[in-house]
Amino acid sequence: MRIRCNHGEGWTYPVPGEQRCRSCGTVRFTAYGAVRPPGLPGALTPKPRDARKADRAAAAWIANAPRRGTWWGLGSVA
Repeated sequence: MRIRCNHGEGWTYPVPGEQRCRSCGTVRFTAYGAVRPPGLPGALTPKPRDARKADRAAAAWIANAPRRGTWWGLGSVA
């Protein structure tokens, strides 16, 4: 079944992290809460400066790939 609604009447907020369309009832989730079993270590995220540094290093590596003579390992295929 396909619902043709542009959600123009707005959204209600019945519970934190969830929104519902006032006209068609479509639910969208606004907060991601992954279910993790107890005892697992917390997820680590890099500092923004470290993430930017890694992105720049990857971009430089890709930009210099033609100078290395191989492109994604295709030059070493026997």
